[in-house]
Amino acid sequence: IPDFRLLLADRLLAPFSVGFSMVGVSFAVLNVTGSTADLSYVLAAQVAPMLVFTLVSGVFADRLRPQWVIIAGNLAVVVGEGTFGVLMLTTRHPALWAMICLEALNGIGGALFYPASQALLPQIVPDTLLQEGSSISRLAMNTGQMTGAASAGLVVAAAGPGWALTLCAIGMTGTIPLLLALKGGANVLRDSTRSTGMLTELREGWTEFRSHTWLWATVIQFCLVMMAFNGAFLVLGPVVARAHLGGPAAWGAITAADALGLIAGGIASLRYTPRRPMLFVVTSGGAIAASPLALALVLPLPVICAVAFGLVTLIEVMMVQWTVQMATRIPADKLARVSAYDALGSMSAMPVGALLAGPLAAAIGVSSTQFAAAAVIVIASALTLIPREIWTIRSDDVVSRGAVEPGAAPLSEPVAAVPL
Repeated sequence: IPDFRLLLADRLLAPFSVGFSMVGVSFAVLNVTGSTADLSYVLAAQVAPMLVFTLVSGVFADRLRPQWVIIAGNLAVVVGEGTFGVLMLTTRHPALWAMICLEALNGIGGALFYPASQALLPQIVPDTLLQEGSSISRLAMNTGQMTGAASAGLVVAAAGPGWALTLCAIGMTGTIPLLLALKGGANVLRDSTRSTGMLTELREGWTEFRSHTWLWATVIQFCLVMMAFNGAFLVLGPVVARAHLGGPAAWGAITAADALGLIAGGIASLRYTPRRPMLFVVTSGGAIAASPLALALVLPLPVICAVAFGLVTLIEVMMVQWTVQMATRIPADKLARVSAYDALGSMSAMPVGALLAGPLAAAIGVSSTQFAAAAVIVIASALTLIPREIWTIRSDDVVSRGAVEPGAAPLSEPVAAVPL
């Protein structure tokens, strides 16, 4: 499939570039201000735009070619991270408001990506190859992230975060011609949806979203899980690395271990299919508590890296299963909009986690904050086991009804689904 090869090239280069941002932004803020609270504000600015732009992405990705929406998001990252990098290289002390605004622009790019990406792959790959296509696609993304994060740690340690942010912008620029070369990805129903308003399309997506108990219950779980994880790991992780583990090179190693786990999980997900995929998704979400626990205990760096590797291997298998469940149980013409509500719900509380992490760590300590985050993750995941659909949905309950022809709308409701 020629379009799939182009998509793989894009999904190798873009995450490689984002890896430089993941390491560069945190240490840029810490180098300039030295404040965990300021780091919270900047990282929260990355997530805040999803409250609006994720829904915009869902509507336009169902209406237009999804790759056009991804291009718009990538251009936002180029401008945001490129300008941030130039400011770090020239002024070395950009104002806090400038860093917040630029990371908000970067966040717009991330918000535009997910719903469009979820809609694009099923339009390129037949349903019979969707699990393999999702695994290989994510394998390319995670290979790029691993090499980008590892390289970024070295660049930040040797030359400073300004160069890492500049390299992020340069790499993202290279994704534009790859996405423009894609010939597929045209939604077969976009002509019929152009005449409807955005609010009408959002209501249609919301109706579809709330009709699936397995979907909205898991999204609520991950809303709380990602809030706790964002504060305890993404915000306070660099703080622990700087104080106890050796600085940016150590954080780069942890991030690289994450990415290496993603690669291992991608390989495993090519063949492994859990019998009860939603039960697997929910319990995997609970396992995320291991990340803040490892940092709270200030385990040795090799142990933290090993925990990160094992956990992210599990999470990557889970993400492939989530992608397959969404693509096969949600109608094709509503997939991007439902994915937008998925992303919005799952990550809408991440700014809250980022905003709370710094001040809370200053008040009660970094370790105590991370222990509290782990407790939130475990409790939220345990409560999500209550709906019966989580236990009854099986991996073969859609396939047994017959394969879906490429271009046709997938089955909208699982055979074994039992209402709450």
